[in-house]
Amino acid sequence: EKIVLGNRACPFAEKVIDRPAMCMMTSNVFGSIAADNLGYAKVELQETIATGAPGCQVVVYLKPTPEAEESQGREYFRGENEG
Repeated sequence: EKIVLGNRACPFAEKVIDRPAMCMMTSNVFGSIAADNLGYAKVELQETIATGAPGCQVVVYLKPTPEAEESQGREYFRGENEG
């Protein structure tokens, strides 16, 4: 199971160009929300405005499937960010 999200406008506007590290905020938001509710998520930033794409495409895997394991993304687990 996965969700594919897209956007053509970055909340950081032109400041994000050549700064893909800023996209980790997007990954963390989607990954944390999904993992807190489902126990697991993996977020793959397939395309980003920061790296020159015309828009962003984010895939959120909701279960650790073989497809999720093959993706280049960051995994999140329930309680990971609790201190």
